[in-house]
Amino acid sequence: MSEAGLQGLRDKLDNIDNELLKLINERMKVVHEVGVVKAQSGGAIYRPEREKAIIDRLESLNDGMLNRAAIEALFLEIFAISRNLELPENVAYLGPEGSFTHQAAEARFGAMSSYVSISSIKGIFREVNTKKARFGVVPIENSSNGIVTDTINCLNKYNLKIIAEVVLDIHHTLASTCDKVSDIKKIYSKDIAFEQCRKFLTNFGLDEVELIPIESTTKAAKIAATEAGSAAICPHVGAKLHNLPILFENIEDKDNNKTRFFIISDFENTQSGNDKTSILVRFKDRQGALVEFLSDFNELEINLTKIKSHIVEGDSIFFIDFDGHQDDENVKSVLDKHREKVKVLGSYVKEINDI
Repeated sequence: MSEAGLQGLRDKLDNIDNELLKLINERMKVVHEVGVVKAQSGGAIYRPEREKAIIDRLESLNDGMLNRAAIEALFLEIFAISRNLELPENVAYLGPEGSFTHQAAEARFGAMSSYVSISSIKGIFREVNTKKARFGVVPIENSSNGIVTDTINCLNKYNLKIIAEVVLDIHHTLASTCDKVSDIKKIYSKDIAFEQCRKFLTNFGLDEVELIPIESTTKAAKIAATEAGSAAICPHVGAKLHNLPILFENIEDKDNNKTRFFIISDFENTQSGNDKTSILVRFKDRQGALVEFLSDFNELEINLTKIKSHIVEGDSIFFIDFDGHQDDENVKSVLDKHREKVKVLGSYVKEINDI
């Protein structure tokens, strides 16, 4: 192609970009008008079910090169910018910067939001409960390591709501300033990360070096970047954040390693048509109580997707997920019948059936 032909294509791109900027600014004006109405009525600015409906509609209209993931990536950022123009979002996440929880938060709230790193799950719930943070992002379960007990305990203690879920693929790297694996004398990471990468460590003889568990994989990268003879098992973004060379990518034992996160706040979602509800159930010590409870769901054709038992403050409780919204007629019927033993944690757009 000639230089003139290439310049012509560049000019065409510039014109399209100019039109895009004009249209996005027009969208922001309408968003502002909607925000004024919501402020007068007390409505929430962040509506995950509305965002899903928009993306569903755009996907159905799409006849170009973009797939759903690309449409989501573009419009979730536009949604985040729109919300921040109306009311800057303060999002608390389980830190430090670069953690998987931070990545989950940014995947939903975009680059413009204000993020606050909190060192504990309890601290995140406190920040949201006292309204110092508008939203909190906490892990609820990992496909390899199960339910996060601290999150269940806090959901039981605080009257906050789950307003969305985010599912993140978890990939670990081995990062070090050492040029050769044989030079590594110690490795820093979270204890869970060590377990998730056990086969890799054994295969490379690294199960014989000193494995030092610390509270964060990103902090592991920070330490390994300054300590000779050490390495870190950490996320890719954590290694890049601390300029730590990556020796191996994707070292986790299972290629379908996922973590599910909850976004918590102080409001409830309306129905989207593709919802999931989470509840906590506490039964009296009576034989058959759980079976009777679950049979009511079966009779009304409500699909249960998860049942996990836990001990909270000495009592046995069950964490249950099921398809549907708490305002659906069949769901409402069951919840009303068992009102005294059920705590509804929230109904939200379903991202995945289970992990």
